[in-house]
Amino acid sequence: MKASLSYKKKQNSSVSIVIPGSKSESNRLLVLQAIFKNLSITNLSNSDDTQSLQRGLLKNTGIVDIHHAGTAMRFLTAYYASKENVQITLTGSQRMQERPIKILVDSLSDLGAKITYLKNDGFPPIKIEGKKLERTSVTIKANVSSQYITALMLIAPSLNKGLTIVLEGETTSIPYIEMTLDLLQKIGVSCSFTDNKIVIEPLIEIKYISIEVESDWSSASYFYSLVALSENLEITLKSFRKNSLQGDSEVSEIYKLLGVETIFNSSENSITLKKINTKIKPINLNLNNTPDIAQTIAVTCFGKGIGCKLTGLKTLKIKETDRLFALKTELEKLGAICEITEESLEVSPSQKIKSDILINTYQDHRMAMAFAPLSLVTTIEIEEPNVVSKSYSTFWKDLCKLGILVQYK
Repeated sequence: MKASLSYKKKQNSSVSIVIPGSKSESNRLLVLQAIFKNLSITNLSNSDDTQSLQRGLLKNTGIVDIHHAGTAMRFLTAYYASKENVQITLTGSQRMQERPIKILVDSLSDLGAKITYLKNDGFPPIKIEGKKLERTSVTIKANVSSQYITALMLIAPSLNKGLTIVLEGETTSIPYIEMTLDLLQKIGVSCSFTDNKIVIEPLIEIKYISIEVESDWSSASYFYSLVALSENLEITLKSFRKNSLQGDSEVSEIYKLLGVETIFNSSENSITLKKINTKIKPINLNLNNTPDIAQTIAVTCFGKGIGCKLTGLKTLKIKETDRLFALKTELEKLGAICEITEESLEVSPSQKIKSDILINTYQDHRMAMAFAPLSLVTTIEIEEPNVVSKSYSTFWKDLCKLGILVQYK
């Protein structure tokens, strides 16, 4: 299946959208809820990833297939490894079986975990025999994925003596580590992050607490792109906070460079995105802390006819697809000139955008949603549009509210 997108400008340019709860917050809180039963969660993400994690957390034996859910793979690996008497085979899609897990497995093994590779060393599927982890300190490479670190952090308070995590090398996506720390502290866990060391104290139980998940800033980025590429769209997004835990909230500052102002409506926990008159210049950004919005920014710059150089993108090569290769391939089909390295993407300004081009999604939800805003400046088709259910199942319905016609073929 594919979706054909075209835009018909609406008379009313002001629209209100409710984006689902943050997948990042939801997934962390679900693991903590499995460990500490007195935790209640509201506004939980309805994404495929979160549902895969929920199903996995209910099992103690057998096979758990998390399909494309990379976060679930990493979080469940640590959770099962630290839970006594668990016998689990953890597997996923073909792409998931190509995504490395060795760094996390090695760290868990150093703590005493029993994990066996069933096909290829360093990759899922894996067999996990849960046991009590007695060691109190572990060293882990920090320059590949913050999710490996977060997986260890989430189980740390359930260990008898807590855990000290020593980070080796430059740490990527620090805001995601800080999000995990903040959520741990919210439920009463004593923890700290100083220099290259994370220290988390043990905790037997917590007092009853309810935490509301903020809406997802990564998903909000697509609406920033839509406003940036529009003439006068004004979009209000519900359930967002000014002092967010989410690193991708940096999108509100980045998009000032692309002509979008963010108005925080504190009384109703919402944000309003408006066009501003400003001179748009080529941008050069290090997205080491916010790699998930790289696709959105690159497509926006291309759509506005300006150049961009985005660095700090090493982690994009091991996502749902090799996102750097995918971005280069699809942007070039539309007429862009792109160069990529192992950790960067550079897009040269283009005077003309081709129309009626089919965008391949590579089974990557962010490819579909990042390219969708181009429908404001050209007609495009999106392959496998249902892939957005991984993080934002109502995405296409919400686009229709803005005047974008979505036709399925």
